[in-house]
Amino acid sequence: MYKDKKVVFSGVQPSGVLTIGNYLGAIRSFADFSETYHCYYCVVDEHAITVRQVPADLRRRTYETLALYIACGLDPEKNTLFVQSHVSAHAELGWILDCYTMFGELSRMTQFKDKSAKNADNINAGLFTYPTLMAADILLYQSELVPVGVDQKQHLELTRDIALRFNQIYGDTFVVPDAYIPKETAKIMSLADPEKKMSKSDENENATVRILDPKDVIIRKFKRAVTDSGSEVRYAEDKPGVSNLISIYSAFTGKTVGEVEREFAGKGYGDFKLAVGEACADALAPVQAEFARLTADKAYLEDVMRKGSEAAAHDAARTMSKVRRKFGFTDLRR
Repeated sequence: MYKDKKVVFSGVQPSGVLTIGNYLGAIRSFADFSETYHCYYCVVDEHAITVRQVPADLRRRTYETLALYIACGLDPEKNTLFVQSHVSAHAELGWILDCYTMFGELSRMTQFKDKSAKNADNINAGLFTYPTLMAADILLYQSELVPVGVDQKQHLELTRDIALRFNQIYGDTFVVPDAYIPKETAKIMSLADPEKKMSKSDENENATVRILDPKDVIIRKFKRAVTDSGSEVRYAEDKPGVSNLISIYSAFTGKTVGEVEREFAGKGYGDFKLAVGEACADALAPVQAEFARLTADKAYLEDVMRKGSEAAAHDAARTMSKVRRKFGFTDLRR
């Protein structure tokens, strides 16, 4: 679609306050692409409603997620920032791709199994076909690169399969995207249970550090973080709690794992956890200040939404025109 630059697409759900896992594993790295790629960063509100939402809360968090994008360094002048439901082509292509996705493929998605277990009273069709809508999000913009967390890698593989299947039937239609997973901070784990990923929906408040948590709350959560037997600050498979804290400290300070281990050699977990909390809080302070400024200016955020959705809709229309023509829909929108 853009001959001068390759295309990057990623989206974040407005289903809760974003965590440092979202920040380190995804959003912080988004800005790195702005100069060399054409970037689409989307607030995926349509994905959020697979789980029941309070309408007023969803609306507020949509504004807040957009504000966090900008506060974390995404310049609306250099990136296309928009809300998914403002571009109808996402839902349209999602339905079309449903018809080119096999039931068995969707039934194997581990996130469907996990979310079904958590929402046993609301196992809806959208929860099942969520990965196909995600494929539509990506393929609409002919995306070459998709920053994703490790937990979304399976969905990206399905997106590639769908694109290849469609291209085989109808000829060259979609770019087949590749995943981008930051190696050092691919998966930030829970502070309460370092065997599972940090989640913004975790019911245990001490398990998750949110981007907007005040400094005293951040430090308290790190002080309560689960560690391991012994007292040595060392990155090892048999020390998941400490290893997770080392990864977080390394990501916020830019220090290597070896440098972190040497810095805290001979010191106990208490000193280390306090240092991790302070490093995290200090790094997030400017983000929080910019977020507060942005959320006080609703008109500005709506202007960003409007301009972003117009640009995204224009570009998505090119793909949809090609798709409709390929499989025989009549199209009066040319």
